[in-house]
Formats: sequence, structure tokens, C-alpha cells
Amino acid sequence: MLNWRRDPGYEQRKMQHEQRMKQLESEIEQLRQENRRLAELESRMDALLLSADSCSPIPPATGSS
Repeated sequence: MLNWRRDPGYEQRKMQHEQRMKQLESEIEQLRQENRRLAELESRMDALLLSADSCSPIPPATGSS
């Protein structure tokens, strides 16, 4: 016969692990949302810079002609 004993801390560790995994999944989702928001802001900034560049006058050429 095997000398098997139930690990008294197993269930508690399992629950802690599951809670930690849920917390990490929540944090990952928050980071994904923040990344999407920042990508959208970056896209808007790029569009503004491109429109500003196209509206600005061409600087005079420097040097001898």
C-alpha cells in the first residue's frame, strides 16, 4: 500500500495561482487597450505632422546657383 497523504496546502496554492492568472489576464487586457489608445494617438499625430508639412512654405534654397 502506498503511503499517500493529501497535501494540505494544495487547494490554497491552486486558488492563489488561479487568482494570480486572472489578475495577469486583466493587466494584459488593460495594456492592450492602452497600446491601442497610444497607437491611435500616434496615428493622429502623424496625420497632423503630414498636413502641417504639406501646408508649410518651401524654404528658399541655400547655396550658390
